[in-house]
Amino acid sequence: MQNSTNITNEEEYKDFYETSQLICGMILYPVICIPGLVGNALSLIVLSMKNMKTSTNAFLAALAISDSIKLINDLIYFIVLVLKRTNPAAGRIAYVNIYPFAHFIFNISTCVSSWLTVSVATERFILVCYPIKAKTLCTRLRAIVISCVIYLVMVSISFPCAFRYEKTVNIINNDTELDLNVTELWRNEDFKTYYTWSLNFLRSNIVLIILIILNACIIFSLRKVRANKKNTQRNRITLMMIVIIMVFVICILPDAIMSVVGLGYHEGTYLEKGIREFSDTLLTINAAVNFLIYCVFSRTFRQNFMILLPHCPFKNQDNRKQASYKIVAAKETTAQDAQSV
Repeated sequence: MQNSTNITNEEEYKDFYETSQLICGMILYPVICIPGLVGNALSLIVLSMKNMKTSTNAFLAALAISDSIKLINDLIYFIVLVLKRTNPAAGRIAYVNIYPFAHFIFNISTCVSSWLTVSVATERFILVCYPIKAKTLCTRLRAIVISCVIYLVMVSISFPCAFRYEKTVNIINNDTELDLNVTELWRNEDFKTYYTWSLNFLRSNIVLIILIILNACIIFSLRKVRANKKNTQRNRITLMMIVIIMVFVICILPDAIMSVVGLGYHEGTYLEKGIREFSDTLLTINAAVNFLIYCVFSRTFRQNFMILLPHCPFKNQDNRKQASYKIVAAKETTAQDAQSV
């Protein structure tokens, strides 16, 4: 009786998983990923302009690259799902061959994005709370070096994920079927437990703690500044960073909870994998939304973007606003913030 109940529940969860795949992988992923990739590409173009080459923008450019990798990975997942529905045999082969690499890339991009966000938050904290020290600490060269180190370290830390799965051949009713199983390394419970907890501590837990603390400090300092001064470009940039950090924290939190206990991967139950579809979609949203945040909060970024759109109807309107703003900004904005996003 108990086995029959378990089978029934598993079938219900399978329907939930397939529905989750349809909503997230087949519908939301292309809708989010394609505009997100375009937005990240435009962000890289704008951030590489001559008057945008600052330390903050170096971090944001590196973040746009990491986010683009995540979005490309998700688009490939969408293509595999389409293939599985139109040609199940070919789709199964594609899934078995691509999933191990996609899992590896997912972990790299998430780790890199997490620590680049921490780097941006740390720099903004220094700029707001210690503006004098910021002139020597927050340099573009240092930001580029830190970004490269983050990429190298996170690739190294995530490397065991590349060896999590191996292809196997199952024989069912005299037919061969490809499948994925965890490798002998990942069947070692001690290694799996210690590595999973360590990776997710670095990727999510400690990142969330640092970002929440830094964000609170930045918000407190920003409120003190606003109590005595009018809204300036520096404050708008700081507000933009706060929004980026808050969006990141909200989007990564469900994934952090799932990843801490290792739920939702290929070997998980249908219920776990169905929930993972939604938590991964939040990460996809986070990877795609920064361009919109830059456009909303940064007048400098918006003006440089409009150079790419010479016939934009909002260009003249924004230029008039900028002209009236410059009188105040010239007096109140530091050289670092005047050129940042």
